[in-house]
Amino acid sequence: MSDSAAAGGIGNGMGDGTRAVRAGLPEPVKYEPTLPGPVFAAHFHLPGEATGPYKYGRDENPTWTHLERAIGELEAPGRDDVETLVFASGMAAISSVLFSQLRAGDAVVLPDDGYQVLPLVREQLEAYGIEVRTAPTGGDAQLDLLEGAKLLWIETPSNPGLDVCDVRRLADAAHARGALVAVDNTLASPLGQRPLELGADFAVASGTKQLTGHGDVLLGYVAGSDAAAMAAVRRWRKVVGAIPGPMEAWLAHRSIATLQLRVDRQNATALILAQALRERADVTGLRYPGLPDDPSYKIASQQMRRYGCVVSFTLPTRTRAERFLDALRLVDDATSFGGVRSTAERRGRWGGDAVPEGFVRLSVGAEDPEDLVADVLRALDESAR
Repeated sequence: MSDSAAAGGIGNGMGDGTRAVRAGLPEPVKYEPTLPGPVFAAHFHLPGEATGPYKYGRDENPTWTHLERAIGELEAPGRDDVETLVFASGMAAISSVLFSQLRAGDAVVLPDDGYQVLPLVREQLEAYGIEVRTAPTGGDAQLDLLEGAKLLWIETPSNPGLDVCDVRRLADAAHARGALVAVDNTLASPLGQRPLELGADFAVASGTKQLTGHGDVLLGYVAGSDAAAMAAVRRWRKVVGAIPGPMEAWLAHRSIATLQLRVDRQNATALILAQALRERADVTGLRYPGLPDDPSYKIASQQMRRYGCVVSFTLPTRTRAERFLDALRLVDDATSFGGVRSTAERRGRWGGDAVPEGFVRLSVGAEDPEDLVADVLRALDESAR
């Protein structure tokens, strides 16, 4: 993002809403659109020496550039040393960090309660001769595995259990041992948490979720300030071709303009819903970092600016959870999270999470809080009959 100032970059003094609305926009040009349309180009005019910024469609695209500046201004406002790269999906972004930074013989520390694709990632890392160590997110348990590691991977809040760890404490400990630190910021979003400010080397996320918020774009990104590390990430993107289409990048940038509006509505409603669920005797294992009695509340309050849109809880049986999901009218039974339409699912159906059979992950959308809470409570009552 080193050239963001020249391209209308936004400093650290703006509020989140202003920043989201203005992020990544180019300098205004008379009679041109505020946000230029997507650039569909596999190649560019390239006479003479290839010295310009855009040479081939797998390497760079003007639409990506605007989006990357926008995300960088959200993840690291006011900094000109942070580079952001966009990818075809969140997993493309995650893979780019892991496989660009690690070599055979290295050790990496992963959470054992993170995103359910991480076990598949572990298999691939181990196939390449990389040692994988795992520990839970809660209690900063990864601290005990850092000695000799090349990279620490943090996911906080964890998905789907919503545990939180102390990013700064873990980052300081990892750096003291010579390890890089990456934080999966998907569940928090850059308006909820800024990992780079907490000491991480990489902020990584799936833009498919709350960042874009409409359930119609697959996207990922990596932001970081270590020039050599980011050069390796960029090289990995080029080698594997894990690039977003220009239409997806443009849609993502367009959607960021409403991020603060969506996030504040979803966070406020998530807390209201969590408070209502806390009164239910048939709901156990309720987790939401914004609840004062949640095990993660203390550390979440120290490092998060917003607590997220996901609430998790457990119903007595698999059958009860499935009846509950069937009874919902304003909540779609779907995977993913962060969209303007509320979604929920029984996570055990995928088989990759160590959760009870009745465990439900519910992503709060932008519906009116009273309508959503009424729908959830009604579905709980109907499913208990």
